[in-house]
Amino acid sequence: MRKLALLVLPLLLGAVRARAQTSDPVLNRIWAIGMDSTHTPELAQQLLDSIGPRLAGSPGQRRAQDWLISTYAGWGIGAKNERYGTWRGWRRGASHIDLVTPRVRTLEATMVGYSPGTGGRDVTAGTIVLPRFADSAAFVRWLPQARGKLVLVSAPQPTCRPTEDWTQFATPASRARMDTLRTAINREWAGPDVRGTGYSLALAGGSLGLRLDQAGVAGVVTSRPTNALGTRSVFETYNTKSPTISVSCEDYSLLFRLTEHGSNPTIRMNLDAELLGEQPMFNTIATVRGSEKPDEYVMLSAHFDSWDAASGATDNGTGTITMLEAMRILRQVYPHPKRSIVVGHWTGEENGLVGSHAFREDHPEIVKGLHALFNQDNGTGRIVNMSAGGLVNADVHLRAYLDRLPAELRSQINYSGVGTPAGGGSDNASFACAGLPGFSLGSLSWNYGTETWHTERDTYDKIVFDDLKANATLTAMLVYLASEDPTMITRERADLAKVMEEQRARAIAASAGAPQRLPQGPATWPECGVAPRTTSPRLR
Repeated sequence: MRKLALLVLPLLLGAVRARAQTSDPVLNRIWAIGMDSTHTPELAQQLLDSIGPRLAGSPGQRRAQDWLISTYAGWGIGAKNERYGTWRGWRRGASHIDLVTPRVRTLEATMVGYSPGTGGRDVTAGTIVLPRFADSAAFVRWLPQARGKLVLVSAPQPTCRPTEDWTQFATPASRARMDTLRTAINREWAGPDVRGTGYSLALAGGSLGLRLDQAGVAGVVTSRPTNALGTRSVFETYNTKSPTISVSCEDYSLLFRLTEHGSNPTIRMNLDAELLGEQPMFNTIATVRGSEKPDEYVMLSAHFDSWDAASGATDNGTGTITMLEAMRILRQVYPHPKRSIVVGHWTGEENGLVGSHAFREDHPEIVKGLHALFNQDNGTGRIVNMSAGGLVNADVHLRAYLDRLPAELRSQINYSGVGTPAGGGSDNASFACAGLPGFSLGSLSWNYGTETWHTERDTYDKIVFDDLKANATLTAMLVYLASEDPTMITRERADLAKVMEEQRARAIAASAGAPQRLPQGPATWPECGVAPRTTSPRLR
């Protein structure tokens, strides 16, 4: 069988190459190197396994940026770390979190980003549930009861099974009861006024945690389960004294029930962490200067930072590897591009697109000379969605590029025409808000939203390498075609109201009058605002 495989594999690869032939020898060469000689597994292993997560302001982010520069240097591509500001820094160490009474269990739990540690010692404390208050004054009167306790501040889920299980196995009546119960509980614990406290548990700078910190609690216990079995999102805290820990749905529910039923659970924590204060922040920028039009630019774009409960594999290690691998391919196949090719590995994306926004502000020459930017961010799946981002002339150019792609890549892309500009969510929005040609390369989900987006499961093994190498190959082709384009993309903006009306009409027609979801987009062109160059003083 082994000998047979060695004989058959070259034939299969040859068949793939034959199917991918175009009339352009450069595109054919990009296909051959990208699809048959990919470096994506090695690059991903080095970045995600050996270096790991890349939280803003962390030592891990700096190590990863140094690796980027070294990797580019090995390919003969110049790269640099370009400073744009500062952000609060933090070093994660080990988390040991155990239930010790009324029984012993090692909990599936970790610190959230930027959490204080326990100073290298065990801290044991009991738990208390955040009750429902009549008003903020009642909450303040209750706070002395929470002193020295671990406060449970998240909704107690009545089930940790995903909706898919209830749909497949439950009776209709049972599922309806569970849906009603889940909705009621989540509503009770959600919103800007959590449980009547007058405070919020918002992702960035939630005021409830800060108020509990001031009251001298032993810690804050959270849980943000996704609609997937055993998976939760893990974000950040702004507490400076008491740790904030994230607990799995199953173990958080256990703690909640024990507390509610008077079993007096106690938890022992030993958390190694260090708050580092404001740290310098950098984007990593690699450049191959154009041979004929050096003041015109084609950009590759992906954010480099990640949350840190896992490896940041699909958010956005895969986008990073796509751009790295595309640059490696182009360096071999197209070493002297007509336009300058620039790749931006942005930091601070998870903090509000800070790095890419600052880059646009700091580089008027890019604003003037940007021909096209291709951004990839939303997971490991193959690229299937593109639009012209609300730019009328960009639609003409992108259609020409897509027509020249190999059929295998062209056929997978749902191109939606002029479209609408990105209103936020990823780094192309930092350019689109200024009317620049910044295009999103949208990927298939692979359950990104429930399984890997900001979760503790976002690891190397979730990468689909067949899709990833195809994405890098496609990106390299688009960059090549954009660099060779004889004319610049101009910046006439579409009538967004008209575009949305047309898209919705098409959706209704395609679904026989009952679309599951109507197209969404901004009614007016989004505004850019100003990039924050430091952590908010209120939250340091």
